[in-house]
Formats: sequence, C-alpha cells, structure tokens
Amino acid sequence: MFKGLTQFSVRLVERYLPDSYVFVLILSLIAFVCAVVIEGRSPLTVVRYWGDGFWGLLGFAMQMLLVLISGFMLAQSPPVKRLLRRLAGLATTPGSAILWVSFVSFLASWLNWGFGLVVGALFAKELARQVRVDYRLLVASAYTGFVAWHGGLSGSIPLTIATPGHFAEEQMGLVSTSDTLFAFFNLALLLAMLIVIPLVNRLMLPDARHSVYVDPALLKDDPAPSDASHSPADRLENSVWLSTLAGLAGLVYIGDQLLSGRGLNLNLVIFLFLSLAILLHRTPRRLLVSLNEAIKGGAGIVIQFPFYAGIMGIISHSGLAETLAQLFIGISTAETLPFWTFISAGIINLFVPSGGGQWVVQAPVMLPAVEALGADLARIAMAVAWGDVWTNLLQPFWALPVLAIAGLRAKDIMGFCLVQLFVTGVIISLGLTFL
Repeated sequence: MFKGLTQFSVRLVERYLPDSYVFVLILSLIAFVCAVVIEGRSPLTVVRYWGDGFWGLLGFAMQMLLVLISGFMLAQSPPVKRLLRRLAGLATTPGSAILWVSFVSFLASWLNWGFGLVVGALFAKELARQVRVDYRLLVASAYTGFVAWHGGLSGSIPLTIATPGHFAEEQMGLVSTSDTLFAFFNLALLLAMLIVIPLVNRLMLPDARHSVYVDPALLKDDPAPSDASHSPADRLENSVWLSTLAGLAGLVYIGDQLLSGRGLNLNLVIFLFLSLAILLHRTPRRLLVSLNEAIKGGAGIVIQFPFYAGIMGIISHSGLAETLAQLFIGISTAETLPFWTFISAGIINLFVPSGGGQWVVQAPVMLPAVEALGADLARIAMAVAWGDVWTNLLQPFWALPVLAIAGLRAKDIMGFCLVQLFVTGVIISLGLTFL
C-alpha cells in the first residue's frame, strides 16, 4: 500500500508540478481573468492594478531573502558543522539515525527556516557517512522537520504582523507574538508534531532489501576557503577582529531592544542570525564564501515577490478581496474559519510557495472575514501560516536547497513526504479547531 502511494505521488509530481515561477505566472493570469469576468473590470484597468502594485513589497521581499540567507550562513559555520558531526556520532542504528535527523531538523527549523533547511541536509549527509541507512528517507526526514518553521521564531506571518510598519497595519494593527507564536494552541501543535513526525518517519524505514544507500565517499565536504594573506586586502578579508566587532555590535543592539521591552519581530530575528553568522564564520572571507552559496537558494524570492505584489494589487483594488471574503463568511463561523483558512492556505501555497508572499495574497481576503465573523485574528493569521508550511511537503520549492546539498531529486523524497502531509494535516486541523 505504501509503495503504491509513493509511486503515485512521484509520478504526479514529475508530470504536473512545474517550477514555482511558472505557478506565479499562472496565478497572476487567474487573478487577472477573475477581476475581468467576476468584477467586471476592463483589461486595461486590471493591468494598471497589477503594475501599480508590482513594486510595492521590495522591502518585505528583502526581509524574506535575508531570513533565508542569514540562517543558511549560520548553518554553514564551522562550529555548527562540528556540533552536527558530534551529534551524528550518537546514532548507531538506521532507526536512531532517522529519529535524530527528524528531531534536529525540526528544532533547527523552529529557530530559523533557512537554518533548519541547511542543518537538516548537512546532518543527513553526516549521518549517512557514519550509519548505513536508506538515504532517501534520511533526507526526506530532514525535510519533514521544516514543518516547524512557520510556528517558530522565524515565522514570516506572525513576525510580520508584529513588526511596526507592515503592509496591513492600517487594517489590523500589530499582533504580538505572545498571541501567535507563543499562544497555547501553537505551542501544543509544535509539541504534538515534534513527537509524531519522527515516529512516522521511523515507521516508514524500509528493510535492507528495499533500502537505497549512498557511498560515504561521495558525501565529502568542499574544502574550506584559504586564509592565506599575501596583501593588505587579504589581511583585511581574513581579519577576525573586524567580524568580531560587527557581530558583537549586532548582539548588543538586539539585547538593548529586548531589554527595553520591545517584542520579537522580523527585523530583530534577521539581525540575530546575521550577527551570529558573522561571529561564527570569524572572517569576512569565510562569510562571503557562504553568502555566495546561500544566495542561490534565494533566487526564487527575488523574481517571484514582485509578482505576488502585483497579484495583491489586483485582488485588493478590483473587488476580488471582498467577493472572496464573502465566500468564506458564507461557509464559516467564527469557530470554523480557522479550519477553512488553513485548507485554503494549503491550496494557495501550491501556487505561492512563500509564507510572506502568501500573506500578501491572502490577507486582503481573510481580514474582512475575520471582522465580519468576529473570529480570532491571531488564530486566523496562524492558520494561514500553518497552511503555508503544511503543503510544503507536497510543493518541493523549499526542498531545493536540501536536495542540492544532499545530491538528490524531488522524486526521491516526495513519496515519504506525502505520508507526512496526511498525518500533519490531521494534527493541524484538529489543533486549530479545538485547542
């Protein structure tokens, strides 16, 4: 039964799942047609809505890019790699390796989603060097830990709505992270999945006859950049004191902000991980080598976020936001709106594989519904967040950095991820509705 389900999901993904950039073009076209047909706007008017909104989120796009890059660079720092090597030594059996990588990637993703993606992939490679275990499931288990990120400290939506000046502040104000990230229902969801996800991954471990192994010799790390200094410029690029001063200054500023009573927000989280990455890489040259690698994983953010902003312009100004909001109002109550929001967010995530981008598209629809039904605004925002991260198990956009590091393709892990899609979907639905 599981083998058939795996093969079906692989065939489905290979045949019908194009690049996420193609998806954003399709979604732009859908929004355009709906505005013309449903709202009766002229094509030229809709194009104006789209063009006027296209460059409206450049600052927000830069924040999303920096979340990924700062976490990526921190995960590639020498101290983090040494820690992963020591942790890998604690795994002595295939089953313990699967449990370890699931647990570590989950906690790392809770801290920062870019950090979690890279730590999971690096830890999977380190475990494969030391334990003979199915490499596909090992990497898939590393990626399933990514489910934690939008309920964690780098969650784009909860941090965005807690940051002064966010794009929807006039409609909804600021929402503290104590009502989203640190609310009881969110912490309970995280705890439940921290227990269930590793266990389900362990149960999926195939026997030796059906396992796929990798030669440890193929998993060697690239050599570290040279610290040789032949000129004044080289000495500056290899300067430890420059990095130390910059990193410590960042940490001092963050501590001052928190001690002054200011809550956690998106900018502070980015600043924290960037400061730690600067300190742990020790020299500017090592940091920049890591940056060059990290920036490759952010290419999709750069090209896609302007299109998300254009879609938001169409939805917000054409009247589609009000129409869609009325649809949700018609099928929901204040108690069931979180569930329907979660399901809709999971579907939209297949087209908009970015938490920040998804909030841009969905906020104009959900905020009027929240107001009309008197629903819990913080819970609805987290329902969008959980819906976004849930179907990342089916949408392989964010798996690309993991797969690139591990040397696999999406079809190698997608069957395992599909099983977790059903399991986590049930947990999140129940938690948002009843907790």
